[in-house]
Amino acid sequence: MTAERSWRGRVFIATSLDGFIARPDGDIEWLTQPRADIDHLKAPDQPPPNGDYDTFMSGIDHIVMGRTTYEKVLTFGFWPYENYTVLILSTHLPPAHDERVTVVSSIDAAHRILEDHQAHGVYIDGGKVIQSFLAAGLIDEITLTHAPILLGSGLPLFGALPTDTHLRLDAVSHSGNGLTHSTYTIIPS
Repeated sequence: MTAERSWRGRVFIATSLDGFIARPDGDIEWLTQPRADIDHLKAPDQPPPNGDYDTFMSGIDHIVMGRTTYEKVLTFGFWPYENYTVLILSTHLPPAHDERVTVVSSIDAAHRILEDHQAHGVYIDGGKVIQSFLAAGLIDEITLTHAPILLGSGLPLFGALPTDTHLRLDAVSHSGNGLTHSTYTIIPS
């Protein structure tokens, strides 16, 4: 599905150095509470290539995430997406589950809603959703943060794809806490 569309699919996500977005049980403590006793590179911090998360979100008007990511967000104790239209891609949640979100059962349904709403910047979040949107040709940009940890196993960010996906590296930076940030543009086949 690489049809013309009004919106840009954008990803902003962190992984372990070995490519996992969470431990096998979904835990992300390794990212939210990193070890403070490790002395990383002494170079000055550089902002992430697209700015920080808040800067990234300023260019977003819609969010598409999977059920697992949505359920993780619900554990935060607050709803961080008050000013966004949020679509949950799920075949398990009932359509009227939560008035803050719209549940859709397919990428095609999400695509139709995004077009109907004349979306501009769409934040694609959650491993399986990112994999599906990438395979469908609906992601234009990926900002990837690598955390300085090897988990050995967990939930992978990327899975099998129908073809090679070529990327253009647009920017690289690092933070004093050992995080490296890279922004890529997807090159259409």
